[in-house]
Amino acid sequence: MKKLSESHGHMPRGKGVVSGVIALILGVLCLLGVLAFHFPAYLTTPALRKSYDVATIRQIMFVAMVVAGGISLTNIVLGRVRWLSAWAFALIALTALLGGHKVPVNDFPDHTPYIGLDWFILDLLGSSLIFIFIEKLFALRKDQPVFRAEWQTDFQHFLVNHMVVGFILLATNLVVHKGLGWAVKDGVQDWVKDLPFVVELFLIILVADLVQYWTHRAYHEVPLLWRLHAVHHSVKSMDWLAGSRQHILELLLTRTLVLAPIFVLGFSKEVIDAYIVIVGFQAVFNHANVSVRLGPLRYVIVTPNFHHWHHSQDQEALDRNYAAHFAFLDYLFGTAVKSDREWPTEYGVLGDYVPDGFWKQLKFPFTWKG
Repeated sequence: MKKLSESHGHMPRGKGVVSGVIALILGVLCLLGVLAFHFPAYLTTPALRKSYDVATIRQIMFVAMVVAGGISLTNIVLGRVRWLSAWAFALIALTALLGGHKVPVNDFPDHTPYIGLDWFILDLLGSSLIFIFIEKLFALRKDQPVFRAEWQTDFQHFLVNHMVVGFILLATNLVVHKGLGWAVKDGVQDWVKDLPFVVELFLIILVADLVQYWTHRAYHEVPLLWRLHAVHHSVKSMDWLAGSRQHILELLLTRTLVLAPIFVLGFSKEVIDAYIVIVGFQAVFNHANVSVRLGPLRYVIVTPNFHHWHHSQDQEALDRNYAAHFAFLDYLFGTAVKSDREWPTEYGVLGDYVPDGFWKQLKFPFTWKG
């Protein structure tokens, strides 16, 4: 396991490593799933519980157990990466011993502190299935494997950032509600909620992106903040998982600042829910390994092409393309990349001084002497 987590190369094909990793990931997800069934009050996200079809989730979990168990057992019999396959099989066996997909869910109290295990499982399955498929259909770099170099580091960021979602939401809501209650005006909030759905949705995205634009720009222009943001820019291969590489303190700070105007203006729940879906899609899609430019629309909305340039090491692209949703903000504020080339050639931090590995990157802002 240590060998797998600390390796930063891509996965070789035809040796059982890729299938072994898939089995291991499914094994981990199944084990986390059975724990969520046992302790739903503490391991599931309150906002998601009401929308679950438990019977469907049980069926998915059963299929995952069968697939992971079958893959790992086949690899063991064929003598391929037995150490990896043994771990995967052990996780499935432990899941079965704990009750597997048949664990009953009893009544439990609401409003308890929680870790978002369910959000991690659902987002990983949904994002990987959807975006890996899209990347294979419209690949920008066709020779880039799914398990490319440093995928382990980004997966650890993905895992940790999802696990602490409860703490992040609690902290951001506490800061915003306690600190900005004085700024709430009923008349303003009523006006916002009376807007047509499409207009209100456009407004929330615009307001959020204005905050994100200037926050993002500050991460680049203020040396102290760059220490945090450099971790995100250390990604050298762009794909659906690359956007997950983000220091937890940056995540907390950015979400607090974006939530502030959303809270003060009082957007409706339906609009906020739609905004969350759009944000989630764009955050993954714009980092993905896809050759998508969208013609003239790229001057209006942020596309993978637009955001790939933001991650480029090319001199012409440094400190450019800050917007998260609306590309026209960068054209408005004079920070858009205007390159003759369609795509950048290299990604990452200029000078490559951010270390590899999740824990080293977590400590980086406090230890870097640059």
